[in-house]
Amino acid sequence: MPSEHDKSAGQDTSLDSNGFPMDAWPAHGDDNIRRSSVQSSGGDFSQSETLGTQLEKTTSVKSAVLNKALSNDVERSPPIDPGPPPDGGLLAWTQVAMVHFTVMSTWGYISSFGVFQTYYRTALDVSPSAISWIGSVQIFLLFIVGTFSGRACDAGFFHYVYCAGSVLQLVGIFTTSAATKYWQLFLSQALCTGLSNGLHFTPAMSLLSTYFAKKRAIAQGVALLGNCTGGLIFPLIAQQLLPRIGFPWTVRIIGFIMLGSNALTITCYRTRLPPRKTGPIVEWSAFTELPFMLLSIAFFFNFWGLYFAFFYIGDYARSEIGLSYRDSINMLITIVAAGIPGRLIPNYIADTAGPLNSSIPFAFLNSLMAFVWIGISSRSGLFAFAAFYGFGAGGIQSLYPPALSSLTTDLSKAGVRMGMGFSIAAFAAVTGPPLGGALIQQRSNGDYLYAQM
Repeated sequence: MPSEHDKSAGQDTSLDSNGFPMDAWPAHGDDNIRRSSVQSSGGDFSQSETLGTQLEKTTSVKSAVLNKALSNDVERSPPIDPGPPPDGGLLAWTQVAMVHFTVMSTWGYISSFGVFQTYYRTALDVSPSAISWIGSVQIFLLFIVGTFSGRACDAGFFHYVYCAGSVLQLVGIFTTSAATKYWQLFLSQALCTGLSNGLHFTPAMSLLSTYFAKKRAIAQGVALLGNCTGGLIFPLIAQQLLPRIGFPWTVRIIGFIMLGSNALTITCYRTRLPPRKTGPIVEWSAFTELPFMLLSIAFFFNFWGLYFAFFYIGDYARSEIGLSYRDSINMLITIVAAGIPGRLIPNYIADTAGPLNSSIPFAFLNSLMAFVWIGISSRSGLFAFAAFYGFGAGGIQSLYPPALSSLTTDLSKAGVRMGMGFSIAAFAAVTGPPLGGALIQQRSNGDYLYAQM
């Protein structure tokens, strides 16, 4: 039974608005209970606050990642610096060999145009000046397209540009084999092949310049020997096969050689520098640099008269000296073969003396030989002229790319600046031989005096 104390306690106890006894708080030991309760509730609050903060942070991070993924301005990590050019090694010299094959199928084919000049003059009823436009447009497009293909190479599209050039080159050479009229030859050999050369040459040379610094001139000289390789092989093929199997299959055999060359180069080319996505196609500030401008003007005049002898020496041998068709091709082979030492010796010297200084004596030699040509009237004299002229022309041609590279301190701009320099030379190359052909027609007896002067 409950005690009287308990009964009195139950009767006297009043309740608060929540139904709890008014005297139930505080009581003995309740301070400890309250303290424990407050600590417990405070801990739960702190934990909830921490979880909320973490949730907010997680949401913020996810939002930031999503915004970056959806944005066009995604921040990319900076490209890895490949360091200075290796100046040697297996990969670097492999690129030299590949550029050699590229030059063989571009400049080597152009250097052989004297064979076509002589053949077209007998097979087509057109003037020598009109025929020379085919070769001149090839050179013009090789140079002028280099402005755009060089910039594309800097932007990281080397292989795309080069493969497109390979397709055009093969289309051009095989359609040339089927051409029978002047306009067909102009479209296939001048335009199509010329465009392909522009997509090949400048990107290949700019890629090579990224592998060498101290040995750049000699490396480019070895690569440019491809001009002589093609300039020897293609005329010899024409000399031996044209009388036997005719023009169409002779040109097709040259095309199959180019097919093999393209397959090899596409497989082995390797770019070294990271792409430079930003930047103009033409770096106009380069034209404010006096050395760049003077170099471009000087080589404009060098190239203006340089290719006249390559195009017309075979025709001159037949019409003025009275040599046979075989001997006229041998004359072209001589002028091309003399370019082998003309590309190696000056480029070897240029690594020490500089490409600009090294080009001066070769420019003087070619200018002198142009006037010596006026007095030549014998077979032996013409062979001697071809040897000296080919040596000097080889030096001028091979020193121009390293001279442009020497004025480019930022190798990521090598393609665009080399393309700009080549574009200036393009206008000299496209007008020089046709002007020479027009000057030949101006003479009543059709001799070469005006053109030689």
